[in-house]
Amino acid sequence: MTITVIPETFSYVSFDADLIRRVTGDLATSLGLEGHPITVEVDETTPLARTRIDITDGIKIRADSGAFEDTRKPRQQSETATATSLGRVLLRARDRLSGGFGEAPPDNELSLAQIAAWETYSIGRLERLGIPVNRQRWLYNFRNRHGFTDAGDGAFDQLWRSEGLTWGELCAISAAAAMAVTPT
Repeated sequence: MTITVIPETFSYVSFDADLIRRVTGDLATSLGLEGHPITVEVDETTPLARTRIDITDGIKIRADSGAFEDTRKPRQQSETATATSLGRVLLRARDRLSGGFGEAPPDNELSLAQIAAWETYSIGRLERLGIPVNRQRWLYNFRNRHGFTDAGDGAFDQLWRSEGLTWGELCAISAAAAMAVTPT
């Protein structure tokens, strides 16, 4: 499996390209993506935590350095944050590549509710792979987009525990949660 990390040496943050490569390789193997070349490009000049993915020619991940940063130690890398951020986008790539998500719009056209639902679905699967996650953080994120209701919490739990969803199923769960807060 070919994994490229750009830059190879970091100047602004104390990150380790070998750690990024190892975490990416472990995740790719666990997710069945080892047949795809993967490039991880880190923008070390911004503390934002954004990640983006392009799967047109291999898997290309662009991450702002905040996505891999230890929240308690600025400019220092966290292996857990690295695994969580890379795992989310690699699961999105796998969902798109393996079917069931073919009709999903490009990432930049997803609504905030769709992003929150897909992230919930992804983070739940990462937890089952043994990656430590903060469930409350993701529940709060989901509630902000779907409402602080029992129906919203039920939708969160359903997405969190699910395996093998399609884009249509994910959207239906998200829409049902959003309908619970919409006045009729």
